[in-house]
Amino acid sequence: MAKNIKLERARVHIHSTFNNTIITLTEINGNPVMWKSPGMVGYKGSRKGTPYAAQIAAEALVREMKDIGIRSVVVTVKGTGSGRQSVIQTLKGSGIRVEEVRNVTPVSHSGSRRR
Repeated sequence: MAKNIKLERARVHIHSTFNNTIITLTEINGNPVMWKSPGMVGYKGSRKGTPYAAQIAAEALVREMKDIGIRSVVVTVKGTGSGRQSVIQTLKGSGIRVEEVRNVTPVSHSGSRRR
């Protein structure tokens, strides 16, 4: 999938919702390299939102990351879904160095508009 790209460091974006978890691998400056989701590894319907499905998608991404030569990553997490923690644990246990984990989930400061 990655066309002869050789990277040492990269950034992993985890977008986790209640229905799905999308894991995107980018260069440090933000250019996308590849992405995985539970739907790409065989899960359909409500099973895509489970932590196990997110873990399997992360393992598939880690295999391709090692082919590229990535040794360390910076992780950004967005969303409140159940797959966020399992993806981070899979990355940490894979032998790839996790330099930083940053939560960039948007938080509303004002609430909804009054009538």
